[in-house]
Amino acid sequence: MTQDSIHAAPKAGKSIRPSRWVRIDQTMIDQFGAITFDPDPMHIDAEWARENGPYGGTIAFGFLTLSLLTHFLHDAMNSSPESELRQPGHFLNYGFNRVRFITPVRSNERVRGHFRIKDSVSDEQGRLMTCVHCEIEIEGRDRPALVAEWLSLQVPPEAI
Repeated sequence: MTQDSIHAAPKAGKSIRPSRWVRIDQTMIDQFGAITFDPDPMHIDAEWARENGPYGGTIAFGFLTLSLLTHFLHDAMNSSPESELRQPGHFLNYGFNRVRFITPVRSNERVRGHFRIKDSVSDEQGRLMTCVHCEIEIEGRDRPALVAEWLSLQVPPEAI
């Protein structure tokens, strides 16, 4: 891979403004459980979770928290007009180098995303592979809900 490209690669270490807060309520958790066919009572049965779980109530699915990354990144980019991630063409999810679920998100807690460009390289086809360090913060908590290294592939218009 080379750094030569028709577009400028985002600079490593560059942070994007945090996203706005999103409340993860029980309705959202229940809908996620239904759509993913996961009836785990730790997430969808408030009475069971209160009586049997270690968190005093239901918690969000880890994959629900992970799935909010796209919304959070778009929101952060929209509030950062100078965002270096804005490039012509289209973006594809390429995967993750690492995902860790650090702290469970309790029902009705608010979360938001923080993003920092870790690395960005162009390949021989002019596509840009960017690795973004992501953290999902839980309002009022010391530890994040999630930490990840998210890979995206930006395909320039002429490569489509």
